[in-house]
Amino acid sequence: MVNNDLDMNYVKQTSILIPLCSKQTLHLRHIFHEQKPGPAIFFLHGAIENGKIFYSNKNRGLAPFLANQGFNCFVADLRGRGESKPNINADSDYGQNEAIIEDIPIFLNKIKEFTGEAPQYWIAHSWGGVLMNSYLARYPEAISSIKACVYFGSKRSLYNKHPEKLFKANLLWYFLAPKIVKKKGFLPAKKLGWGSDDETAKSLQHSVAWAKIAPWIDPLDKFDYGDAISNLSLPPILHIAAVKDKALAQTIDIQKFIDESGKGEQKMNLYGKKYGHGHNYDHINMLTHPKAHDDQFLDVMAWFKKYS
Repeated sequence: MVNNDLDMNYVKQTSILIPLCSKQTLHLRHIFHEQKPGPAIFFLHGAIENGKIFYSNKNRGLAPFLANQGFNCFVADLRGRGESKPNINADSDYGQNEAIIEDIPIFLNKIKEFTGEAPQYWIAHSWGGVLMNSYLARYPEAISSIKACVYFGSKRSLYNKHPEKLFKANLLWYFLAPKIVKKKGFLPAKKLGWGSDDETAKSLQHSVAWAKIAPWIDPLDKFDYGDAISNLSLPPILHIAAVKDKALAQTIDIQKFIDESGKGEQKMNLYGKKYGHGHNYDHINMLTHPKAHDDQFLDVMAWFKKYS
């Protein structure tokens, strides 16, 4: 078993600030072990979230866990989220198109500048996996530099019909959220208690278009991600599913995402007590629960080791 407490005092965190146009700054959290330099991992959060889903300032979470094992971790805050500034507001005129064609390339270039090479491993939570695959569909030349990926609760379209999904997606996300955006100019998801961060009007519009069962086409420039990715062989991807993730990423939703994401090797693991794990995980605590260190975090390590 991996000892997550060993040498944790040597795990350090620093913030990398990347200037953008229009007085905007992207934030990249660098989490690393002072005495164990190793390969780089690129982390990307999902909707109404930020990079803190992967770490805390007290070195809790997946990124410090992996840094303690010798990985060089770089956790992104997409534009306006987390410590990227300014925070999302009614004047924030960007969405997931900009995340795919501007933010992600900037993060990757900064990691390469720091380490001398592109990150060999990628990790995403929820909608972050959709953005990562969308990036690879647009820029397939990046695939050869990636050894393996792990996606936690990532899906594109929602196929499940659980009552919790009907409430959170159909009622809140598809119906109520656009009405709030029309009034406020953005979605104040943090204030509403829906998530850890807010969303722009464009981000909401774009994610709603894809979360519904519809073709994987960019709402802005009409790039056909589904067609572009269909003949690509993506890096090996381990998909983490949780038994209590009833609304946002059931196994049927993740499998549909796997089916539309090219020809590469993809595997899905389901985590809960009936499968011998320490907790019945959900969409958020699959990354934040202390028991995750002995369950999915160890499997992430094994997956990366398999493709090292």
